[in-house]
Amino acid sequence: MEILKVGTGIGVTPDLRRRRALWQILLFAAGLLVLTVISAGSVYLVNKARDDNASVIHTIEVENQVHALLLEIRRAESSASGFLLTRVPEIWTDHQAAVAAIVPHLDRLAELTRDNPVQAENVNKLRPAIEARRDQFAREMNFIQQGDFASATVLVREAATGNTTGAIRDAADAMLREEQRLFALRSANANNSQTLAASLTGVGSGLVVVLALLSIWLVRRSAAIRDEAEARLRDANLNLEATVDERTADLREANNEIQRFAYIVSHDLRSPLVNIMGFTSELEELGSDIFRRIGSLTHVPADGPSLATNEPAGIALEGPDKQLSQDFSEALGFIKSSIGKMDRLISAILNLTREGRREFEPVRIDTGELIEAIVTTVAHQAAEAEAVIRVGELPDIVSDRLALEQIFSNLIDNAIKYLKTGVPGEIVLRGRTKLGYAIFEISDNGRGIDPKDHQRIFDLFRRAGLQDKPGQGIGLAHVRALVRRLGGTMSVSSELNVGSTFTITLPIKWNVSKRNAEQ
Repeated sequence: MEILKVGTGIGVTPDLRRRRALWQILLFAAGLLVLTVISAGSVYLVNKARDDNASVIHTIEVENQVHALLLEIRRAESSASGFLLTRVPEIWTDHQAAVAAIVPHLDRLAELTRDNPVQAENVNKLRPAIEARRDQFAREMNFIQQGDFASATVLVREAATGNTTGAIRDAADAMLREEQRLFALRSANANNSQTLAASLTGVGSGLVVVLALLSIWLVRRSAAIRDEAEARLRDANLNLEATVDERTADLREANNEIQRFAYIVSHDLRSPLVNIMGFTSELEELGSDIFRRIGSLTHVPADGPSLATNEPAGIALEGPDKQLSQDFSEALGFIKSSIGKMDRLISAILNLTREGRREFEPVRIDTGELIEAIVTTVAHQAAEAEAVIRVGELPDIVSDRLALEQIFSNLIDNAIKYLKTGVPGEIVLRGRTKLGYAIFEISDNGRGIDPKDHQRIFDLFRRAGLQDKPGQGIGLAHVRALVRRLGGTMSVSSELNVGSTFTITLPIKWNVSKRNAEQ
């Protein structure tokens, strides 16, 4: 009785309810405080990280500006030397443009570094050297304009080895070293700011999650929720036994139906199948003897002695007799292949009844080879229907071989069966892979299926369209059941008098353990 009181909420005192309400208020206030701190800290750190990143970009811009200034100076030097060697006017124009661009680049560099005393001092050292170098360029231009190319050449050589070029290089190197130092420092600051922002967000989010979990835990401990859960549990316990009995009866009835169906299969199908197998073997032996005798007859001269009964074997057939022998052997091969297929199907059904349900066994399957074997089995029916079966590239999968054979055999057989009369049939099988699944398509140019019957054809013992072909309406239902057990899906796209395309999607690597457990 004491347990019942606690379970129904009678033992929850007003004082306990007040404490729970107080804890909930405190948790809500703590969560609000955490969110406020996280928001303020995140805003500060994000702004700091943005400033640090701007400093890093500024450092890169200064380095680029130094390199751009040096590039213009080198361009002016090389163009001056090139003009003295080639006398090409375009090179002289390029020299003048380079000299004109030096001062703007230097002014831009001074503007970028005016907030840094060290770099401002380096710019002050760099400016006189650049002015001296520009003066040398001006004297070179004067000599060139006067036609004194020899003096200009001497001046170019002296400038290249003089102190001015070295002073420019030393000042530029000092600026680059300072910017590299600043780049390392500012990059570290930016990384630290981003790390702190991420850490603050992570810690704050964790605290929020903890507080939320605590709140949920307190709420779920309330008496009303407990009472509701216990009521549902009692109802479930009351109905559990009846539900189990009902499901057990359904399963028992289904199992009895399977047993009766297996009895029919084993007695009404296997017995004539055994007879067919026996007579086929006898026919094969008789065929060998018949064609041996035909071969002997073709080698007897018109006026020769009559054929002896002990004529030696091994006489080769020729012409129509040879073709007839090959057709006979091929026909027997089709019969034996079909008998083997039917025997496997009957054996699978019998195993299903003995074991309750056959457990699929995943093996690696060469799908192309499997379908080629099926196509060979139905080659005679395809030839009679004037149909061509084309098999494209098919992906290999890990699945149950017998189930796949039943699936594709049924679909190919249906495609041949329901071709349009008087129209050459074309059946195409192709496949592809996508996101861990193999997608197979079986298309034909047959009668097609009315869109309103697309779902009907998958129902057991139900058929659609003109019923002029033998069938019981279990093929497609069985195929879809097999596809589902293999963890896949099946659909159809079709229109009347246009043709049909059945699409089967199966996992490339099927795991049997989980699926069989679910079945």
